[in-house]
Amino acid sequence: MRIPVVSASISSCLRFRPSFLVSLALLVCIPMLTLSCAKAQTGESKHLLIYTIDVEGGQSTLLVSPSGASMLVDTGWPGNNARDAVRIQAAMKDAGITQIDHVLITHFHTDHVGGVPELVKRVKVGEFLDHGPNREDSDITRHDFAAYLKAIDGTPRRIVHPGDTIAIPGLKVVVLVADGEHIAAVPGIKPEPNPYCATERAWPVDPSENARSNGVLVTFGKFEFLDLGDLTGAKEVALVCPNNPIGAVDLYLVDHHGMNLSNARALVDAIHPVASIMINGAHKAGMPEAWQTVHDSPGMQDLYMLHTAEGSDAAHNSAEPLIANPKGITTDGAYFKVVASSSGAFSITNTRTGQTKDYRRK
Repeated sequence: MRIPVVSASISSCLRFRPSFLVSLALLVCIPMLTLSCAKAQTGESKHLLIYTIDVEGGQSTLLVSPSGASMLVDTGWPGNNARDAVRIQAAMKDAGITQIDHVLITHFHTDHVGGVPELVKRVKVGEFLDHGPNREDSDITRHDFAAYLKAIDGTPRRIVHPGDTIAIPGLKVVVLVADGEHIAAVPGIKPEPNPYCATERAWPVDPSENARSNGVLVTFGKFEFLDLGDLTGAKEVALVCPNNPIGAVDLYLVDHHGMNLSNARALVDAIHPVASIMINGAHKAGMPEAWQTVHDSPGMQDLYMLHTAEGSDAAHNSAEPLIANPKGITTDGAYFKVVASSSGAFSITNTRTGQTKDYRRK
């Protein structure tokens, strides 16, 4: 289809010109045509894309801004014949990118950082961001932290703190929590007293890396997306009590895969998500209490799940159209693709079914 257009365009540039102007016409027309074709092929987007990749109960979430700049939050598990790196690459291909500008590691548990060595073999990364040294006294976490440092040797690494920003053209990305500390106020958002704190239960102190998770608020115009990694209850409450510095969000990535160690009502109810995505595994997390808390959040329209939580019951699993990989399917790997507009409207597509649903804050 493009060939006649190109021929006609070149012809229009050359028509009625003396022969000595032919070379000049070609120099002018062909670069313009090349630029036009390049724009058509890349399909310049006005949307933020978010992919919640199925890494079987770990986390790997890819964000691609309208500018094409990208951030990957966590990398899934090691091993499994490079399964998780391959799935990340599939999401990258769908988004039309060939490298990742920023990889944010929320914390140093295997299901979040374990995929780094395989990823860097396959994908160019601009920089890695993390909270600093491993804080957990366990052999496996020490091993994974050491493997991470070895794998990223030679790639820029930055330690982030609450209040830091991650430079992604077209987006505002603010670090809310890191290494057990939290932000007091987000620029542009006035902290408000949180009425849900008064009835919040006491949560135990968590000495693990979960409590050290990096968490970010991503803003694209009026659209807001919250990802707090595996942050656990006591740190969630500290972040939003007595005042909530986050306000309401449009999309919430359910903390800690839907574990009961996380998802305090004081947090989930205060942020009023329009929709939520739980990145659970078939036999990992998706626990009834956490599911119910998120499901019942004021204003919540739909709770999506990457897998059926097979250790739970039907009453605490979402309807099958909201599950990417339901029980009984023969192959996993389906994911959710979010397409967000700066107006605040967004859609979520279940790649297993191809079904898309549109959302807008009421």
